[in-house]
Amino acid sequence: MAMVPVAKKARGEMVVVANRSRALMEAAPARCSNMEAPIMLLSGHKSEVYTAKFHPSGNWLASAGMERLIYLWNVYGECENVSIMSGHQGPILQLAFAEDGKTIFTASTDKTIGVFDTMTGERIKRMKGHTGMVNSVAVARDDRPLVVSGGDDCFVRVWDRRQRQPVHNLNSDFQVTAVSFNNDAQQVISAGIDNHIKIWDLRKVELETTVKGHTDTVTGMSLSPDGNFVLTNAMDQTARIWDIRPFCLGERCVKVFKGHSHNFEKNLLHCAWSPDGSMVSAGSSDRNVYVWDVASRKLVYKLPGHLGSVNDVDFHSVEPIILSAGSDKQIYLGEFEP
Repeated sequence: MAMVPVAKKARGEMVVVANRSRALMEAAPARCSNMEAPIMLLSGHKSEVYTAKFHPSGNWLASAGMERLIYLWNVYGECENVSIMSGHQGPILQLAFAEDGKTIFTASTDKTIGVFDTMTGERIKRMKGHTGMVNSVAVARDDRPLVVSGGDDCFVRVWDRRQRQPVHNLNSDFQVTAVSFNNDAQQVISAGIDNHIKIWDLRKVELETTVKGHTDTVTGMSLSPDGNFVLTNAMDQTARIWDIRPFCLGERCVKVFKGHSHNFEKNLLHCAWSPDGSMVSAGSSDRNVYVWDVASRKLVYKLPGHLGSVNDVDFHSVEPIILSAGSDKQIYLGEFEP
């Protein structure tokens, strides 16, 4: 199940160079990462891949999906699969690393949040509380011991990873498909099939703000590097940036990005920020990865290669590398111009 280089021009003008002659290597564009080739393909999943994220160090990535397993891969060298973790009884819809990278949290259709040790591959805890499928999970920053999840039971649940039961249960009235903390974990941001962005105050344990803008189900959410904004992806064919700072005056939707799509599959297509906050990316049902410049809102990359819906995307923490995971059972890593 090792990752192999793609021996073709799979993405735009990027030329894959792996085990080629010196002349071809000299003719290729200058490399901008330490990957073995400018584009790498991870093959090994036996079914759709719904979620994939880089480890905070950038040395590994984790992926999961329909087959209920978590795969851990090397990012560099031959990029082999180094671990497979099991423990869920249903497909895994989203995963998130703890900020220190030691733990992986997973949201599953089996109504639980799994907690896995990254290095040993063992499931160390199973958080029970949801009464429906768990669609989304996110981890608080700065090593705070908080985890948030949202599910088909219409609840946003906040957990202390040291305890077994949720510490807060927030009733959203509609199925929840995406969740995130704000920067200091004093607020939770959620969204779902009612199309609205909801901001919850955890100090008062109540709904603080409901923000309208999307006209269809929100399928993914990502907190900006500076913690002031969230990016959302939705079935209305838009990705949007929202100002979530307290006491924000005026319009909270500050950017709208278009070009990508959702289709009848109704997958939960996720989104991501680049580490410096200058670019955003979103999955798309048209088999492409979309990357926009935040300042100009212009589409800077439309990356082909997948043979099915692109369900998740993520940016490497150190190098100009983007990953994409799809319903075609494949994961791509690709360099882009920094």
